[in-house]
Amino acid sequence: MASTADFRNGMVLDIDGVLWTIVYFQHVKPGKGGAFVRSKLKNVLTGQVVEKTFRAGEKVTDVRLERRPVNFSYSDGQFYHFMDQQTFEMIPIDGELIGEDQLRYLKENMECEGLVHAGKVISVELPAFVELEVAETDPGVRGDTAQGGTKPATLETGAVIQVPLFIEEGDRIRVDRREDKYLERA
Repeated sequence: MASTADFRNGMVLDIDGVLWTIVYFQHVKPGKGGAFVRSKLKNVLTGQVVEKTFRAGEKVTDVRLERRPVNFSYSDGQFYHFMDQQTFEMIPIDGELIGEDQLRYLKENMECEGLVHAGKVISVELPAFVELEVAETDPGVRGDTAQGGTKPATLETGAVIQVPLFIEEGDRIRVDRREDKYLERA
């Protein structure tokens, strides 16, 4: 058990049998009445975000999620199949659970992180930085701009991001998938 004083971003709570991650929280002490904690929670399984208010000092059940390496094997349309690196069993995970923002960067044999609760992988997180090949982009013309210009590029997974003008088709680049941002050549 933990209290609202123990809250931190990323902490996982069990509220009525549902796992929630704390995205944001703020301790509020109004001039009149008791203190409370305003929070924004994200459902670990569905991704649903809700706002919830707790009384200051209220007890909550915190959950420790284990992280385990998993490799993406293949997709059958609805489910994405990952292989657990410790047990070598195949784990099917629904695409909606992974999220569209992560699926844009998912490719075969990519090593990801599985979130384990009660001995079962319940969700998957891709690495923050991924290396992908540029599948399609316009040729860059040097000297077009006074400042560093950008152009759209389609990556091997189908994601489209803005890259500098000197990037060409076939180049391998590092991308911050959380911000859809080009970082550097790989």
